[in-house]
Amino acid sequence: MGGLRERRLLSDHPRPMHRSMAALAALAVLAVFFGSLAVVGVESATDPFDVQALGVLYSSLNSPPQLSGWTWSGGDPCGDSWKGITCSGSAVTAMQVSGMGLNGTLGYLLSDLLSLKTLDMSNNSIHDGIPYQLPPNLTYLNLANNNLSGNLPYSIYTMVSLNYLNLSHNSLSQQIGDIFANLQDLSELDLSFNNLTGDLPNSLSSLSHLSSLYLQENQLTGPVNLLANLDLTTLNIADNNFSGWMPQEFSSIPNLITGGNTFANGPAPPPPPYVPPPPSRPHKNRNHTKAPTDTPQGPESKPFHPDNENNKKSLTAGSVTGIVIGSTLGALCIVVAVIFYLWNVPKKKDDTRNSTSPYLASATLGEDRATDKEMREQRLKTASVTSLKPLPAEKMMVEKVYGKNGSGKRPKVPITATSHTIASLQIATNSFSQDSLVGEGSLGRVYRAEISNGKVLAVKKIDSAALSLQEEDNFLEAVSNMSRLRHPNIVSLVGYCVEHGQRLLVYEYIGNRTLHDMLHYADDSSNKLTWNARVRVALGTARALEYLHEVCLPSLVHRNFKSANILLDEELNPHLSDCGLAALTPNTERQVSTEMVGSFGYSAPEFAMSGVYTVKSDVYSFGIVMLELLTGRKPLDSSRERSEQSLVRWATPQLHDIDALAKMVDPALNGIYPAKSLSRFADVIALCVQPEPEFRPPMSEVVQQLVRLMQRASIVRRSSGDELGYSYRVPEHEVSMTDLSF
Repeated sequence: MGGLRERRLLSDHPRPMHRSMAALAALAVLAVFFGSLAVVGVESATDPFDVQALGVLYSSLNSPPQLSGWTWSGGDPCGDSWKGITCSGSAVTAMQVSGMGLNGTLGYLLSDLLSLKTLDMSNNSIHDGIPYQLPPNLTYLNLANNNLSGNLPYSIYTMVSLNYLNLSHNSLSQQIGDIFANLQDLSELDLSFNNLTGDLPNSLSSLSHLSSLYLQENQLTGPVNLLANLDLTTLNIADNNFSGWMPQEFSSIPNLITGGNTFANGPAPPPPPYVPPPPSRPHKNRNHTKAPTDTPQGPESKPFHPDNENNKKSLTAGSVTGIVIGSTLGALCIVVAVIFYLWNVPKKKDDTRNSTSPYLASATLGEDRATDKEMREQRLKTASVTSLKPLPAEKMMVEKVYGKNGSGKRPKVPITATSHTIASLQIATNSFSQDSLVGEGSLGRVYRAEISNGKVLAVKKIDSAALSLQEEDNFLEAVSNMSRLRHPNIVSLVGYCVEHGQRLLVYEYIGNRTLHDMLHYADDSSNKLTWNARVRVALGTARALEYLHEVCLPSLVHRNFKSANILLDEELNPHLSDCGLAALTPNTERQVSTEMVGSFGYSAPEFAMSGVYTVKSDVYSFGIVMLELLTGRKPLDSSRERSEQSLVRWATPQLHDIDALAKMVDPALNGIYPAKSLSRFADVIALCVQPEPEFRPPMSEVVQQLVRLMQRASIVRRSSGDELGYSYRVPEHEVSMTDLSF
């Protein structure tokens, strides 16, 4: 081989052998050098969305020093080898920080870690709820042995690649949602040692690859028949409130623990007449994921064995009679149970399906299924969302934010915002001069403040007449709660002042205009919002409301959501203001008679009728803001003819008509918008502004629909690179912003 190589080199390059070899060696050295630079460059350039998500998590965990290398802003997790982080190229693929004494919450941006496969944060002291949105492509999730509360997030339904799920030894409660239907790869599920209640969800029976199931030490009730045909090697359901008969199929499970329940004695009765018994399946000897060593299984009990030891003998007349009587009684019980169920099921349940808009069943559901298939072929290899609908376990939270008077019964926590003096704020605002005034709201005026280090802030000087004595007493508690809100689309509270009877709030300063001004008072054509910018504003504010409703515990109702409270920065990113201020607002009667009159165009019907305000009322107000983005019209406009003065009444009947919808679009867009995106945008609006609050979707579902709207556009744009059915060609800078953001 060496001689052949030399002959080829000599024939190809008629020059001295040593010069050819030297040249090749030099080229090889250069190739290795530049190749190493390229590799270093690739490895050190962590995906910016992964960096941001990890930064938010680090901040939510109270910036623990044991996570060496981590920072709350910027940094390079892959290039700098952050503690517990594993990468592939520029993508974060694993986070393993078990047993590191972490204390805090899981934040709100874990869903941005699209390449993350392994997440192990077990054996820490993480508290509050599990975020609604988790990394969608996980195969391994372990949050065992923490202080997590709340329920299992419904978004687990979309995590189709999940193989291992361990949420044991926490304080999870409520009924387990029907969230397992799509988890066909799940082999081990551990929900033991929690406070879960209610019957087992039907979707558990569809876990065809499940081998180990741990449900012990909960408060689960009802029968366990739906587990009968699972191919399990380990089942622990001890110390619950299960009842009924033990399925005969359990006798073939090698590791079975069932003590501490109220099962009926003896074998289970045969199925009702005309229903053949389900065939039992032999258990296969497969290699399964081992149960975590941190999950005690309790004293092992003997597997269940049917009492009938003579099953090979022919049946006697007495046996036949017994079977007939048992079958008849079983059938009778089923009939009684069905009648009882039908009698007790609220009519609203069926009404929900029948009263939703026709396009929801035809357009939205059909397109969602098609898009799920597309998404699996793209970077996000999972079904992003289910169709817009209320969560199965969701409860309507009729609340007055923190209680009737805004006080609530929340535990007192430290204030993380900076305390300012009146003197320092007077200097920063030029004695609260008219020149520094930038806005006015229901609680007082807002001033631009420039502090000594040159940083610009916004100071809200609260009108003392707007607060009752009780609300004054709760001011610091409200400040404490507001100072803990951390979200890129929420204006951060950074300081406060309580001095000489004065109460002031200090916020980060957002230097551009409000969405209301941009839509209704922008004269300069350069300030007009493009369609893409409007969708991004809708998505950003939807994420902010999702954070308030579904990440904060207890849920935080904004209660004054409107376009005037959405501030836009120089890049037109939205920032929702006045979050948490509802705890300081006057009571409902005073609001109705004064400041809230100006917000009636955003108010949900239930609030206008009864004064009751819930998270679903915020959803309605969000739908009105989306209508503003779509039409460019104000929610109430007395200058228009009577039939068009109320935006929602005028627009809602036309949202189903494509031709009418095109005529409704804001003339400022000059017809430059994608037709399909417009239609889907209108679909979301129609769901949000439904008169009945129980039919409005949770904000997490709204967020996912808007994300999918952007993803569809991005996928189509990448596949053909031209106008792609749009009514115009997307400018290059907008394409890049859309692709990077969504």
